[in-house]
Amino acid sequence: MVVEFWPEVAPLTVANFKKLASSGFYDGTAFHRIVKGFMIQGGDPLTKDPDAEERWGTGGPGHKVKAEFNEKPHVRGVLSMARSQNPDSAGSQFFICLADARFLDRQYTAFGKLMLGDDVLAKIGDSPTASNNSGERSKPLARIGVESVKIVPADSVK
Repeated sequence: MVVEFWPEVAPLTVANFKKLASSGFYDGTAFHRIVKGFMIQGGDPLTKDPDAEERWGTGGPGHKVKAEFNEKPHVRGVLSMARSQNPDSAGSQFFICLADARFLDRQYTAFGKLMLGDDVLAKIGDSPTASNNSGERSKPLARIGVESVKIVPADSVK
């Protein structure tokens, strides 16, 4: 999958994601949450360790990024930051919308969108899931790993 960033509406979030990606933070993580027809979520460093599965969804980089709510709509392919109830609690976890989720607009920091790889997004979104610890049917039955996240110039993408 290839995404473009929106630094004009979320400069802190884009800088944070790029810094984490450039350091290899996301390499070896997994998409740990898939809600069919809604979104796929990744970016938790705890997903690198299968023995930490009970804690997946709670990991982060050790810092938080102030929310940058904006007018970009949460539609299919939009990249946005996951967070807790606290608006300023995003760190490294992100999600990609599988469909329109406009109810998230101006409540979650949208910071980019998918440019290439909608087929990959669809395949991940269609992955079989089971109930997680809280009863939500979002736990992938098979590991969906992230080999690496690379930051490249836009003009290098074909």
